Amino acid sequence: MKTGLVVEGGGMKCAYSAGILDRFLDDGITFEYCIGVSAGSANTASYLAGQRGRNLRFYTEHIHEPGYFGMGSYLKTGDLFGLHYIYATLTNSDGGDPLGMPAIRQNPAEFEIVATNAVTGKAEYFDGKKMPQDDYRLIMASCALPAACRPVRYADSVYYDGGVADSVPLQRAMDRGCGKCVVILSKPRDFVMEPQQPRWFYTWKCRKYPEIIKVLNRRHLDYRAQQEFILKKEREGSAFVFAPSRHLPMSTYAMDAKENQALYDLALADYDESREKLLNFLKGESA
Repeated sequence: MKTGLVVEGGGMKCAYSAGILDRFLDDGITFEYCIGVSAGSANTASYLAGQRGRNLRFYTEHIHEPGYFGMGSYLKTGDLFGLHYIYATLTNSDGGDPLGMPAIRQNPAEFEIVATNAVTGKAEYFDGKKMPQDDYRLIMASCALPAACRPVRYADSVYYDGGVADSVPLQRAMDRGCGKCVVILSKPRDFVMEPQQPRWFYTWKCRKYPEIIKVLNRRHLDYRAQQEFILKKEREGSAFVFAPSRHLPMSTYAMDAKENQALYDLALADYDESREKLLNFLKGESA
């Protein structure tokens, strides 16, 4: 049975997974299967490329650049997060902070990225290692928050953020043959997701995609069920969960380098606190 890694999305809250993944690189921790959602997919890509510190720059340095986020981007491109700026202008091989795609392909780990089909409202899973060099539309699709971003055309359909339909794809990892998984959440264990707001706005913005509206309407319930499933697997010993040990004053859209750095630093501290238990879990001993 394979050992898997599951990385949740969450916008700027993914500064937490950036810290945990950097610690994995520090300790040479690898997995046979990795799956990421939304910004978690981008973080996982940098991890698989061995690019320690790259993710952190997207939460503390690049956030200040005009094309990254804001009403200017929204009015110009239709995306509150400048997906093309982040995952093309910066990320391409001739960009300001290139992704090491050749290293990802050479990494023996399987790599899947989750996106939500805008027409069906269902999660779909894609081989991240098949992304062409400098064509990262799959990551853009996985990060395209409904209403805040336009859906992204990929292959033969259009897609929204993977977290809409499968926020924490632990079940997918198990279905792919993982007997145990490390799960990185972007929110504390006691986080309670409220119904999506403002409902009128996403209903209007997503009116061409009624199945997406249905999924958004019930997302808080689906997320709660996933939380319960993850914690059940943790109690059974088949999942090891990292989650922020403290609530910090930030949000998905927090463009505050100090707040994002604090969340990254919390991840380093949480990892160091749990390191021995993690290593035992990966060796197959009691966590």
